[in-house]
Amino acid sequence: MNKLITHASHLPIPQAMPTLSVSPVTLPAPRRGMPLELRITAPVTGRDLPIILLSHGHGPSLYLPSKDGYGPLVNFYAEHGFAVIQPTHANSKVAGLDAQAPGAPFFWRSRVEDMTLILDRLDDIEAAVPTMAGRLDRSRIAAVGHSLGGQTVALLLGARLTDTQDPAATDVSLIEPRIKAGVLLAAPGNGGDSLSAFARANYTALNPDYAHLTTRTLVVVGDQDVNPHLTVRGADWHGDAYHHGPGSDGLLTLIGGKHGLGGIAGYDAKETDDEDPERLAVTQRMTWAYLRSALYAGDPAWAHACTALADHAGMHGHVTQK
Repeated sequence: MNKLITHASHLPIPQAMPTLSVSPVTLPAPRRGMPLELRITAPVTGRDLPIILLSHGHGPSLYLPSKDGYGPLVNFYAEHGFAVIQPTHANSKVAGLDAQAPGAPFFWRSRVEDMTLILDRLDDIEAAVPTMAGRLDRSRIAAVGHSLGGQTVALLLGARLTDTQDPAATDVSLIEPRIKAGVLLAAPGNGGDSLSAFARANYTALNPDYAHLTTRTLVVVGDQDVNPHLTVRGADWHGDAYHHGPGSDGLLTLIGGKHGLGGIAGYDAKETDDEDPERLAVTQRMTWAYLRSALYAGDPAWAHACTALADHAGMHGHVTQK
């Protein structure tokens, strides 16, 4: 029950179920520079649970960019049937690598390797969390990423990247075929001339190429998400993955939404620039519905959600589809 929402309550979801969260789950990663710490959140009961890998962003908070952030999304997904695995990437302030280490500040390649390591070690994760043993559906894996995490997930979905300061990082392809669907939340847009002078000089890896993004993907943007320190363009910059990615078949635009998309990174978090329970609920419910239909052929959750959004909550957002 959520007494803070009205319009978004019309977006259909199943009844929430009890969940269990286990943290830390630690995977050895000798080449990484330090072990990889995870949080696993999943329904208490049920088998054949679809999996979501969630990639955090690069925000100013100390703890939200880690396995301990994004509770509003993680809890919602788990309460409605997903097993959610959250890595703490190397850019995390609380448990990442030194800010002067090779690959800083974004550690873009390490972030992608974190996600593939998780997929390689699902047996070890189940062994470390006995309540999860035998309950994960390895045929239904999705990835969700916010902000810099959106670029991380986009690379797993087929997008490519060129780091203008690294001759060995030209048109890099890191697609992960085990991931069947994705959601990009306020992800970076195109690099090159779209970047601000500051970003071109300091964030040389913020340069994705979405022309090769072939995995089925929903792109979520806020129409007020303007980032002049990163791009010379407006909020439309964050929609590039939809317009240029052949696998991106849906664009959810949140009216009045900024980079926080209603508050996905944390409850009552100072990092959220547009906290709004209705907007958050739309983000939660629409992305959940998209992943259900993307992972389960014939599941009508996405179609039903789009209809309900248009009929009851159109003042909060709208969907464009290819």
